[in-house]
Amino acid sequence: MADVRDGMSLSPDRGRGRSAERTAHKEMKRRRRGRNSDNQLGSGDFVLTALVLGLTVFGIIMVFSASYYTAINSDGSPYNFLIRQTIYAVGGGIACLFFAVIDYHFLAKFSTTFYVVTVAMIAMTYTGLGATYNKAARWIALGPITIIPGEIAKLSCILLCAWWISNKKHSDLDPVNSLLPLLVMIAVPAALVYFQPSTTTAATILIIATGILFVAGIRLIYLAAAGVLGVAVLLIHVLQSGNSSYRALRLTSFLDPFADEQGSGYQVVQGLYALASGGLKGLGIGKSVQKTLYLPDPQNDFIFAIIGEELGYIGLLVLLAAYMFLIWRCVRIALRTPDLLGLLIASGITIMLAVQVLMNIMVVTSLMPPTGVTLPFVSFGGTAILLFLSSMGIMINISRHESKPGKKQRDHGRTE
Repeated sequence: MADVRDGMSLSPDRGRGRSAERTAHKEMKRRRRGRNSDNQLGSGDFVLTALVLGLTVFGIIMVFSASYYTAINSDGSPYNFLIRQTIYAVGGGIACLFFAVIDYHFLAKFSTTFYVVTVAMIAMTYTGLGATYNKAARWIALGPITIIPGEIAKLSCILLCAWWISNKKHSDLDPVNSLLPLLVMIAVPAALVYFQPSTTTAATILIIATGILFVAGIRLIYLAAAGVLGVAVLLIHVLQSGNSSYRALRLTSFLDPFADEQGSGYQVVQGLYALASGGLKGLGIGKSVQKTLYLPDPQNDFIFAIIGEELGYIGLLVLLAAYMFLIWRCVRIALRTPDLLGLLIASGITIMLAVQVLMNIMVVTSLMPPTGVTLPFVSFGGTAILLFLSSMGIMINISRHESKPGKKQRDHGRTE
């Protein structure tokens, strides 16, 4: 009986032990679920996605309006540019979704391969595959499709710079062993693009690279030295080239475009006429006068002028506000990235977007020399819209990894 009583007296303890084990097991599972929920990716920046979608749709509408007369005159159908821009936008949207899903860490691992392919494509413009337009061989013709490798080089250099720097300790970024090889790699596509010639695209590549190095914390003395060297090389080439007078005229015509209204200043003057004609409220969509074969290729680099003519200064202010809001969202994503790689990629894309918007507006308003700079998401062009929509896809992917305030801090060390 004693044994039975002893056994009975132990059974409640065994029951409490099992209950405690079950409770501990449930608590462990709950904590694991909590950790897993913390590590889950977010859905991405909805505001940025909405802004990009809105600008792209607006661009399709304005390309159709701006190109109406040009399309009829050249192709006999007013829908040529509309159909092509819509196809480009759909293709860019697919690319945006693809890059929004692909982890940017995985994407950056192929930055060197992407860079080599891009440089090879730029070199191909100097061969029989290169297509020339307006005395510039910037395109690769693949049947009905044309590609501008110089545009692709912008994103290629962003990924290369970010991957290169993020895999170096800050103390390892000395001017000889780390910075010099990187600057040489950036200078190669910039030089190839410059001699196409496409001065603005080459300058944009260098500005983006400089901005990424600045964000990475490179000493300003190194950046200043590289800048002085680059400007010196450019001036020497311009002065020694046989067409130095032509380049000088291109660089100075914006100061007084009306001095050669029918020559070097013609496109800028027609753009200024369009902006002046729009006034405060504009003439209305489809009612532009300057697009009726006065302003050359109004659906391309000077579409900002047509927007001003048809939608007025109010329309331009709304468009500028959308761009500023988009740039701010990109800056916000960059500041919330959990690692240095994400910070540098997001910063490079933000700089590219801001520089391109600013340059396009400055060209149209005669604040800088007239060169080929597209207005992001709005100007006609397959490569340009593919570039920016792909870049926004990468930004959305980075935003899915972003750290919320008060949580994980960015690791500025070596990227694994």
